[in-house]
Amino acid sequence: MQPQAAQQYLRTKVLTATPEQLQLMLYDGAIRFSEQGKAGLEKQDLAASHKAFTKAQAILNELNATLKHEVHPEMCAKLAALYNYAYRKLVEANVRHIVSSVDEALKVLHFQRETWMLLMEKLRQGKTSPTEMVEAYERDETFSVQG
Repeated sequence: MQPQAAQQYLRTKVLTATPEQLQLMLYDGAIRFSEQGKAGLEKQDLAASHKAFTKAQAILNELNATLKHEVHPEMCAKLAALYNYAYRKLVEANVRHIVSSVDEALKVLHFQRETWMLLMEKLRQGKTSPTEMVEAYERDETFSVQG
């Protein structure tokens, strides 16, 4: 696909996506750019890794900025902690060139993406309400991050 056509496709995809799909796209982008940054580190291409990590960090900032703390402060605090942890790990990987730091960030991102997919599937099937999802999320202690 030509660059201009690819940009138009992406623009259309974003403009027609539901909020749920946009969230998934952000997770996918953060994962993709983190993996590109890791590949750059492994190849000793620090310019490429820096560029990719910077994009992943920007996505994490966006995820963090769109949290609605006034709607559900407890859940948003947990998500913010996860996003901040992944962000710090990507900064560490970018500055110190530590591949294992990228792996830690990727664990969080993959877990969040998988959780998001499961929650959206439960909503589609009508097996749970958004309120029940939040309550289940809060009871799950695997979401806590320390550090």
